[in-house]
Amino acid sequence: MQNNNSSHAHSTSIPPTSPTTQTNSSSLPTSLSIQNISPQDSTHTNSSFNTTIPPQQKPNTRSNPKPNTKYHNSDFLLYHATLSTSIEPSTISHALKHPSWRHAMQAEFDALQRNNTWTLVPSTLASNLVGSKWVFRIKYNPDGTIDRFKARLVAKGFTQRPGIDYLETFSPVLKHATLRVVLSLAVSQGWVLRQLDINNAFLQGTLNEDVYMAQPPGFVDPAFPNHVCKLNKAIYGLKQASRAWYNELKSYLISHGFKPTISDSSLFTLTVGPSPLFILVYVDDIIITGPSTSLVTQFIHLLANKFSLKDLGPLSYFLGIEVLPHPQGLLLSQKKYISDIIKKANMSDCRSINTPITCSESLTLHAADTYPRPTEYRSIVGALQYLSLTRPDIAFTVNKLSQFMHAPTYQHWTAVKRLLRYLQGTLHKGLLLRRHSPLHLHAFTDADWAGDKDNYRNTTGYVIFLGSNPISWSSKRQSTLARSSTEAEFRAVASTTTEIQWLTQLLTELGFKSPTIPTIYCDNLSATTYSANPVFHSRMKHLALDFHFVREKVQTGSLRVTHISGDDQLADVLTKPLLRPRLQLLVSKIGLTDSSSILRGNVK
Repeated sequence: MQNNNSSHAHSTSIPPTSPTTQTNSSSLPTSLSIQNISPQDSTHTNSSFNTTIPPQQKPNTRSNPKPNTKYHNSDFLLYHATLSTSIEPSTISHALKHPSWRHAMQAEFDALQRNNTWTLVPSTLASNLVGSKWVFRIKYNPDGTIDRFKARLVAKGFTQRPGIDYLETFSPVLKHATLRVVLSLAVSQGWVLRQLDINNAFLQGTLNEDVYMAQPPGFVDPAFPNHVCKLNKAIYGLKQASRAWYNELKSYLISHGFKPTISDSSLFTLTVGPSPLFILVYVDDIIITGPSTSLVTQFIHLLANKFSLKDLGPLSYFLGIEVLPHPQGLLLSQKKYISDIIKKANMSDCRSINTPITCSESLTLHAADTYPRPTEYRSIVGALQYLSLTRPDIAFTVNKLSQFMHAPTYQHWTAVKRLLRYLQGTLHKGLLLRRHSPLHLHAFTDADWAGDKDNYRNTTGYVIFLGSNPISWSSKRQSTLARSSTEAEFRAVASTTTEIQWLTQLLTELGFKSPTIPTIYCDNLSATTYSANPVFHSRMKHLALDFHFVREKVQTGSLRVTHISGDDQLADVLTKPLLRPRLQLLVSKIGLTDSSSILRGNVK
């Protein structure tokens, strides 16, 4: 597997091999370019893009010349834009000051025309007109360097009317546990892992409703300035765009023999002889894995016959997660994502700390004054929620901080900063998926009884392994009070059982079966006894549903609940604050490891 830089540098763009549908005579002409968008002080235009640039001023002959703040020549604009390439413009006039953004806009518009996205019609036909705007994003490589400038024309979907402009909007996305399961299987079996990116994916879906959109800013057809765009295909920003794209891709895959799994609609499978092929879909990002390199290559060509795509080569960077080859398998790291969060909080120079949350003070609702910037708090904590997808060591802390989103205080913000300091010191920690891992399912489950000092709710925590690889974990406050620690622990066992049942079904659909009965390790002896024996104490009678659900699985031989000592309980890290020695021990046993040596090997 090549490193991340090379994977992006050598990505292959594959246009669809089938003939592209051309726009009809009423569509925008292919020669149309950016127009009519200029700074207020403009007096002449650039011929390539028909955009206005201020006139060049006479040189200042004073010994200490000062720049004219009202006018700058085009070279200065380019120089200034180059200095601020990391800033994404919020308006089209700002974007036009940089040639890279102008090229990106033209490329997007040309792609829309080639796709026959709309037809120009008189505005009188539009029962409801949806606006449009340009959105600008910078795409980065895993090492933080700029990959490309991306301009996207989006519809103002908030102006759509239900029942007229759209009907159904739901579209499934890949479950993160599914991603970890498939990656674990691929690593343990030594399979090929390839990654694709569909170009302009949301433009591929066919609309079933009549939707009318205003002409794109800067690209109004001079021959039909008062016409509007009747959309033939979906476009970014429409409420039904993601659903239309998913249905288009799903129909194409099914027509070629693929089947969506019941456990996860974004996972498709195909069996060709003895060789399986798994397709993971997260909107326009696709992962392909299977034992046969030739079969994977055939699928890529099959998909390229229908959609324009980029073959990004071996899997290296997916959904903000860096996938690194490791001597023992594969390492999932979010180093850049962590750095971005710390930078966003203006804490790039902070000192590191050894634990994510203090053990000496409990977070409560009203322990301090209200924090004056609640939006900042919510933004940082929301970003940390996504980080916990590869960092189970912070899952409990993030869950705790998320409980105060509605009214954060200074105490809560201090806890956020402590977590960021912990992440600064563990920047290179990543989740290790080991090869040659056995395929038996086992889980550790725990509950912190009455740990919430505001309402005395319990926290359920579990971590589930496929062999030695962690594939699913959770830290979540229970919805009801528990009268005893046994009740709290038994509820945690029931929650873990449902997740194991789903994982078992997923593995079965993929053609894998655990060689042993899935096992749940619980450190509460009474909860373990209730799971296996027909004992039904009066203090547990209100748990009848959970009780019968778990016992049914145990009696049918599809589950085993076993007692384990508290010292060996790995789920402790998901239910309570821990001191540094205990935290580091559990984190290493779960599977987090340091990736700094790998990054140095790849010259990061």
